[in-house]
Amino acid sequence: MTTLLQINSSLFSSGGHSSQLANDFVAAWRAINPDAQVKVRDLATEPLPHLDAQRVSAFFASPDTRTPEQQILVNESNALINEIKESDFIVIGLPMYNFGIPSTLKAYFDQIARAGLTFRYTENGPEGLLADKKAFIFATRGGMYAGTALDSQTTYVRDFLNFLGITDVEFIYAEGLNMGEETKDQALAKAHQRLAELVI
Repeated sequence: MTTLLQINSSLFSSGGHSSQLANDFVAAWRAINPDAQVKVRDLATEPLPHLDAQRVSAFFASPDTRTPEQQILVNESNALINEIKESDFIVIGLPMYNFGIPSTLKAYFDQIARAGLTFRYTENGPEGLLADKKAFIFATRGGMYAGTALDSQTTYVRDFLNFLGITDVEFIYAEGLNMGEETKDQALAKAHQRLAELVI
């Protein structure tokens, strides 16, 4: 069964523009893929803990030496990894906060970047283990940043997903959302037009 995993990272949950664009895309995608499974992870309503020494130590410990407490932390990460492994499509609602990605999304990324599970090191360098997936990133910004030095989001998110083996990544931008109603409306209309073209 085809599976789509939607990850919303707006602080405003489903009320954020990035979430709304992601929701609209998923609704259109579901309409032409009625037998597919859709999983939604909202990082505002269900935030994940940030990486700390205790969690990293649990990840690095060998399975036969982990304490019960460490195993709980590993199981939480494993569940997230299994969820994305089982998905064919990944949709991320990505607002820009202070020139970067939401800290909740960074926490999610830190939970799924596990050597031996989502990537591995080889004599030729790192190799991603999450191949044959397509990602759609709905990036919303208050200003205009795409293609400029201030857009650290695009490079970071693309590089991170590529590192895990997800190399088919499509960004859909809605920028200038805080630059007046006319600019906002035009940006959202353009993003909706693009998402309609991408629904398969």
